[in-house]
Amino acid sequence: MNCTLCPRRCSALRTPTQGQGFCQLPETMRIARIQPHLWEEPPISGHNGTGAVFFSGCTLRCAYCQNGDISHRNAGRDFTPAALADSLRRLVDAGMQTISFITATPYIPQILETLRIYHPPLPLVWNTSGYETVESLRRLEGVIDVYLPDLKHRSEAMGRLCAKAPDYFAQASAAITEMVRQTGLPTYDADGIMTRGTLIRHLILPGLTSESIELLNWVAQTLPGTPVSLMRQYIPMNGVTIRGLDRPITEREYRRVRDHMRFLDLPGYLQEPESASTDFVPVFCQDESFI
Repeated sequence: MNCTLCPRRCSALRTPTQGQGFCQLPETMRIARIQPHLWEEPPISGHNGTGAVFFSGCTLRCAYCQNGDISHRNAGRDFTPAALADSLRRLVDAGMQTISFITATPYIPQILETLRIYHPPLPLVWNTSGYETVESLRRLEGVIDVYLPDLKHRSEAMGRLCAKAPDYFAQASAAITEMVRQTGLPTYDADGIMTRGTLIRHLILPGLTSESIELLNWVAQTLPGTPVSLMRQYIPMNGVTIRGLDRPITEREYRRVRDHMRFLDLPGYLQEPESASTDFVPVFCQDESFI
């Protein structure tokens, strides 16, 4: 295939064994972890967990990524749609309350094929960097129930420096607007699980609270009623060397953004301070990483 799935639109050749595009991913699905996951937002994980499928590779190159081995270096195991369908069945049998496809954009056609083989009777969550095209998202309309996008950077300078994507906000804002169009405002079941909707995540970065405030303003003005998960888990990882990103956020930085979110009366979630720990990084690519 000549791939145009993400905003980079490489048109690069991807064969079953090799990829020549920005992500360097082959056409064959590569997955680093398939296991229950308890550390997402309450309406995603619930009490039993989400069935998390961590796909290898990424369309961004976030310098600070906590999952660098899989996002930058594409560690993982190859899966066919039939094999992934079997894993989804096992997740359902294990009592998961949702199924989460994590950084899955390079594999949209293969995931759609997987869901034709087996469609779990649970809300399907698209957990994404937000760096998507509207065209690719429309292939997921009516298939994905819940979108869980990041909203990372506001300025072209920070998009370029941190993620090698100066067009990050332009693409992500259009993509998230499309997600909300597809799902509408969130709906929940009796257990508080989101059955349909979009939940926007924003990770506060050290020294960049003004960008955080601009992004929260955009959500409040453009997508009123859409919940936000405000994350404070940032710690320097992946050997990040960008000046200013070599430290965690301060309590003062966190309070500044949190208080602005409250001022805007944005619905959503606030992350616990204990989340800023490597203890919450999953184990990837080991036998115990796969159900």
